[in-house]
Amino acid sequence: MAVKEIFAGLPWWVKWVAVPVILIVVFGGLIGSVVGFLIGLLFKILLAAALIAGVVYLVRKFTGSSSSSRGEW
Repeated sequence: MAVKEIFAGLPWWVKWVAVPVILIVVFGGLIGSVVGFLIGLLFKILLAAALIAGVVYLVRKFTGSSSSSRGEW
């Protein structure tokens, strides 16, 4: 039996309301965990990029003022 055959005889509200609600109730915690993890990961990536950009800016600002120390590296 295919899925289309199972849903063929059911009313529209079962297909478009009951089934999604059941799936959200069953897998809601998993979906929430995955979305929360992805948002947290994105935040950490953006925070790391901002911190690295800040360090690069500070290093260039302070080493740019003294051009003689540039060759010491």
